[in-house]
Amino acid sequence: MSIARHFDNTWSIVLAAGEGERLKPFVREWLGCEKPKQFCSFIGTRSLLQHTLDRADQITSPSQKITVITRYHQQSGWVKGLEEQEGKVLAQPRNLGTGPAIFLPLSYIKRTSPDASVVLFPSDHFIYPEERFLDVVRVSLELTETLTRRLIVLGVGASRAELDYGFIQIGDDLGRIHGLRLTAAEHFWEKPDPDLSRQVLASGALYNTFILTFKAEFLWSLGYECFPTMMTHLDDFIQTIGTPAEEAALELLYDRLPSTNFSSGLLEIVPEEIAVLELAGVLWSDWGRPERILESLAAIGRPPGSPLAART
Repeated sequence: MSIARHFDNTWSIVLAAGEGERLKPFVREWLGCEKPKQFCSFIGTRSLLQHTLDRADQITSPSQKITVITRYHQQSGWVKGLEEQEGKVLAQPRNLGTGPAIFLPLSYIKRTSPDASVVLFPSDHFIYPEERFLDVVRVSLELTETLTRRLIVLGVGASRAELDYGFIQIGDDLGRIHGLRLTAAEHFWEKPDPDLSRQVLASGALYNTFILTFKAEFLWSLGYECFPTMMTHLDDFIQTIGTPAEEAALELLYDRLPSTNFSSGLLEIVPEEIAVLELAGVLWSDWGRPERILESLAAIGRPPGSPLAART
């Protein structure tokens, strides 16, 4: 692939506000304390979050990166050193789900660069090899520059009925770009039950990686379609960004916002506005369970460290 390394007027949003509930017992056994998985270093010295930040900086200018955490993460010291990196660290007063975690940083981007393209990176994924993955993200951003009225979601071929993954039922073929398949989205399922998971797996559905590229203004308009009350509050908040009233306005905003899930509240509602780019040639896994960590390490020939070794 011959694709630009950085894109002008493109921003990264890195999601790091989750609590990693399913992996907490494993982390507690390993480290002797509780820590959300994105702040843990499972192999090497970099945490999952640091791996994600490093990837983002190869796609967009490091200064055009917003990392979303919660104030509790900040107070716990888990993000030590994060403020020293380029870009903005945005601490939510509390975690209200993926809806606010995405649209709050988007409000900062909209304030300064309303015509920007954006790439969304969850920070708790294992990805290998990274350069191949980054090339696919660059292709997705190329598509965003032409398909300005679509969200582009990266999908991965599903191998089993994972109960805590989202699934995408793909529709019509929209062509190939740089050898990658682009399709329309027919339906999204956010963590379907066992029977439905088996059905969608048999139908050829893809895993939803929750890695997206989109035009800021377009997603903002979809927000109004799916979350009108939240978006009205956010439009009021935007007026305070960069002013002395911003901090108090953020507190008030989070007192007013409901907890909102981006997948079930938006992706499932407007699949006709979404295209799916298949993430081919990349090993991808949401490291939400210990067995997935083991499988990923085995796939790349890396020996597991303690306490993984005891689980083999």
